[in-house]
Amino acid sequence: MTELSLTAREIGTQPACWRRAARDARGAGSAGSRGLSHFAENSLPRAGERVAVTGCGTSWFMAQAYAALREGTGQGETDAFPASEFPLGRRYDRVLALTRSGTTTEVLGLLAELAARHRDTPLVVLTADPASPVLRASRHVAVFDYADEESVVQTRFATTALAFLRAALGEAPGGAEALEAAAAEAEEALREPLDARLLAAGQWTFLGGGWAYGLALEAALKLREASGAWTEAYPAMEYRHGPVAVAAPGRVVWVLGPAPAGLAAEVAATGALLVATDRDPQAELLRAQRLAVALAEAAGLDPDRPRHLTRSVVLP
Repeated sequence: MTELSLTAREIGTQPACWRRAARDARGAGSAGSRGLSHFAENSLPRAGERVAVTGCGTSWFMAQAYAALREGTGQGETDAFPASEFPLGRRYDRVLALTRSGTTTEVLGLLAELAARHRDTPLVVLTADPASPVLRASRHVAVFDYADEESVVQTRFATTALAFLRAALGEAPGGAEALEAAAAEAEEALREPLDARLLAAGQWTFLGGGWAYGLALEAALKLREASGAWTEAYPAMEYRHGPVAVAAPGRVVWVLGPAPAGLAAEVAATGALLVATDRDPQAELLRAQRLAVALAEAAGLDPDRPRHLTRSVVLP
């Protein structure tokens, strides 16, 4: 029996990590919240606050998902930016930064700049390493060390951070109740065999509407990182405005979340394979992660150590 890669093993632990993150969100600031001792109850965004969320790579895509979900549930204006493109002139009531390693140059630089320019703005950090330098950048730090990873490819930390933020939305749509259902659906997505047509395809386009667009971007990134695959990602309703020209037999159009009306017929006419389920988009993301590992291994690549990538981007 072939030994599972680190990435594959970490992918499989996500439902348990999400449930623990949900408990962390409920107990944030309490004496019993292990790992969140520096995360006071008032660290979380409050309803009505104007919030910005930032990160790099996968963390930025999770930031986009959370921003769309929070604003879509009516809890307040929420923007998401890559750390290198953050609009420093704008004022926010709170800024959240997601960084697995806590060493990414752009994130550390942004937090230092924000602390200097907007001293009264709380800076909230979600990270995986309790010894990382990012802990010195803020008084509001949540450490998810149980979701840290050995693989360069980021999977469970990012989705655990998103799970924590979703649970913190409480009873809002997409919040704590939906997250528990998503964890159960994720277990199903881990058990379900991958369709052979997914493995044989030559191109994959991921689509998502609303908060699922950030997850579509992440799904495409996972395939590119692990296997060097040709992938694209778009907002679901934008697909007809040009990207559909890529669809053809032997290619895949994969929708996370509800598919727009009429899309199935349009994709069928191209000969491409349409993948669409009723699963929570975060749960469906796990199937794309599994596919990324399978494609890498089929190509003789190491999914734990992608070409040209390191665990954290630290610039000189």
